[in-house]
Order: sequence, then structure tokens, then C-alpha cells
Amino acid sequence: MDSVRVLTDSVDAGAYWRKLKQRLTKEGSQVVTFCHGLKLMAPDGKRYLTDCANTEGLLRIVQSIPSPKAEPFKRWLARVGFERIQEIEDPELATKRTRFLYNAKRENLRDHMDDLELIFSMLGEASTTRITTAKNAIGFRKNEKAAREGGKIAGDARRALERKSRQKISTRRNYLKGFQKRKLISS
Repeated sequence: MDSVRVLTDSVDAGAYWRKLKQRLTKEGSQVVTFCHGLKLMAPDGKRYLTDCANTEGLLRIVQSIPSPKAEPFKRWLARVGFERIQEIEDPELATKRTRFLYNAKRENLRDHMDDLELIFSMLGEASTTRITTAKNAIGFRKNEKAAREGGKIAGDARRALERKSRQKISTRRNYLKGFQKRKLISS
């Protein structure tokens, strides 16, 4: 239901999920067979039977949701599927893509941050972790709220230092030149 809630903005994600399962079952879709009921802890401290899916099942559910928010995921799935078919036809492409991804991942954004950027990034991450733990945040909405609160703490601290020092913390010199120009190899 967390995924349905995020992708549809439905006020009642549970009802939306139940209707979607009914529609998919009538269409003969196997998506529902990927979902298994597990007893998970709810915000009220009780355990309730909750539909859960593995990665494949969740991606199949995303494909079944008619929503503008689901479209980027659907396009990504189509692209990855297309690339995989290309790699089956030409195994050398898989090697080239792997080599590219390895080289791209070696350039970590943090490697291009100065000390203050790192400090404020770590402050945001640590604040979010502390808030999440303190509030015992369970589920997407509560974790999203904790992340926003942690990010606000770091953002407020950064802006306060920028006002006092009259200098920007993040500057263009930290931008990874040429990083966005790279593209995956395709035939």
C-alpha cells in the first residue's frame, strides 16, 4: 500500500490496492500471486497481515498502476528491458556497460565536496537518522517526514552560516564537469 499511496496520491491506498487486485485477477494477471501476506508492525504497535512483494512483484505492480507518477518507472523498466535484449543479442555490450558503470561509480559526489558541504550533508543524514529513531517512524509517509525534518535542520544551519559569512557553501567549482554528458553505450 505504501507504493500505491506514493504512485497514486490516493486518499485511501488500501481501497485502491484492493480494487487493483480485483481488476488484475479478473484480467488473469499473475501479479497478485507475487504478493504474500506477512504480519508487520503497525504504528499502533500491533501486527497486521500486510501484502508484501519482492522486487519483481513490486515492479509488476508499478506496471499495472495507471498514474503519471508511475510513468518514469515504466519508462525505466522498458529501457532496462531493451538494454537486456541488446545484451543477449550482443554479449559484448554487457561488458561495455559494466565497465562504464564501474568507472562512473568511482566518481563519488562526495569526492568533490569541500569540508563544509560534507559537514552539512552529514548533519542532514545524522539528523534524519536521529529523528527517525526517536519517532519510531514506520512506513513511507513517516520516514519521508523525518527526512524532510532532518534536511531542514541541515538547510537552516547552512543558510545561517551563509548569512553570517556572506559566502555560499555550494559553488560551481564542485560540479562534476562532463559527468552528465556521458551516456550508456547502445547500438
